[in-house]
Amino acid sequence: MTTHPADRGVRNIEPKAPTTTDGGVPVPHDEFSAQVGRQGPQPLHDFYLIEKLAHFNRENVPERLPHAKGSGAFGEFETTEDISDITCAGLFQKGVKTPMLARFSTVAGEKGSPDTWRDPRGFALKFYTEEGNYDMVGNNTPIFFIRDAIKFPDFIHSQRRKNGSGLRNHAMQWDFWTLSPESTHQVTWLMGDRGIPRTWRHMDGFSSHTYQMINAEGVRHWVKFHFKTNQGIEFFTQDEAERKDGENADFHREDLWVNIREGNFPSWDLHLQVMPVDEAENYRFNPFDLTKTWSQKDYPLRKVGTMTLNRNPESHFAQIEQAAFAPTNIVRGIGFSPDKMLLGRVFAYPDIHRYRIGANYQQLPVNSPLSPVNSYSKEGHMQYEFNHPAVAEYHPNSIDGPTADPAKAYDFGAWDAEGSEIFRGDVKPHAEDTDQAQATTLYREVMDDAARERLQNNIAGHVSAIDPSETDLLERVYAYWTAVDPDLGAAVKTKVEASERGTHRLRD
Repeated sequence: MTTHPADRGVRNIEPKAPTTTDGGVPVPHDEFSAQVGRQGPQPLHDFYLIEKLAHFNRENVPERLPHAKGSGAFGEFETTEDISDITCAGLFQKGVKTPMLARFSTVAGEKGSPDTWRDPRGFALKFYTEEGNYDMVGNNTPIFFIRDAIKFPDFIHSQRRKNGSGLRNHAMQWDFWTLSPESTHQVTWLMGDRGIPRTWRHMDGFSSHTYQMINAEGVRHWVKFHFKTNQGIEFFTQDEAERKDGENADFHREDLWVNIREGNFPSWDLHLQVMPVDEAENYRFNPFDLTKTWSQKDYPLRKVGTMTLNRNPESHFAQIEQAAFAPTNIVRGIGFSPDKMLLGRVFAYPDIHRYRIGANYQQLPVNSPLSPVNSYSKEGHMQYEFNHPAVAEYHPNSIDGPTADPAKAYDFGAWDAEGSEIFRGDVKPHAEDTDQAQATTLYREVMDDAARERLQNNIAGHVSAIDPSETDLLERVYAYWTAVDPDLGAAVKTKVEASERGTHRLRD
């Protein structure tokens, strides 16, 4: 079996092997640096001292923006069903087993923040296929707060810390949400039971975005990915999560590590929703709107296979912190869609990896593909793989350098566009498209009475942190939830007004 890319950098050090510099030179002492005399100055030529201090100063790379706090594990995906009528992607052919990496995370918190904050969870997967790496950068929710990438920096700024106080600020969050009504569906999920999963093992994962799948005959379908946990859905109440915040800020990270170490390997079954291309135009919701789901009554789940995580990382930094997931890692048989958030991420993710880790981030073992790399990319920060000097450094060339082969190439997923003019505006509304419609269904038809009560309490508890003098903002919050359901809006208002607010975080 091919060596897993993430293992290529592992050093097997013999017991009591001599300490060396990073260049392999044996060092004279592990504990004492050189100095002039018993109490004299330290000479600059003690290069091992300088190497240790200089490397220590550079141990951290910039943390992710967002999804800074997280962890993950390695595993395997096995395709157990025949979906060759939908896609020709090699990893999704029946019987194929593909090594993979999963990383779970919170969105808004820093690297040291508690795992159990109320927040969406990242659900990022890297499949090391024989046709190149395939990354699915998803969440534990099937929707998101916004549907246009131009608002993403503003959304993240609203969820992070205030410049002046350095504190997270509920008023700032609600200000953005109430002025962005497309967020209603996701905020209903966030404030509900699934806003705080009990563990990463007990949550589902979703592509959230709509993708294409393309079969061997070139027939295209729109699809959504659903990873259904085999451990069952479990969650923390707000009170339980707040206690856990203080007890163990790394609770989710520890839970995954310990369970895998003890052989309790978590697994998820992958299902697809599949929509024929010609049905998208007249579907009752815009199928490319990231704030909307597709009804499973209209497009039932179709099983594909099972993902199992069975191996912990040997270096959290090298194999998790340096792992870089991007939707540009896409393989034959899978393509993009007109989802404006997805198309924005196609640019943003590789770009932030080049900033955070370096231009050659895909040469790191954890990001390196199993398949050969025949690229004209050269040089740049931290390059350590390079073409043989006899290989051409440019294209076109006359010395047999790599050349695109249409017979082996694949469609990244073209689609028919409506008109050719440059257009700035919201996504095209469909018959039942409102910002509140699916949140209303979630509240009235999916939640039971107890879940509705918990949702009301979670919202009211969060809103109660807003200073009572922010009357305009509070009225917008109540109107935001009244648009979902009048009873919900009234209940939130009653509970907020009845609460004992105590100290309130200021907006400035």
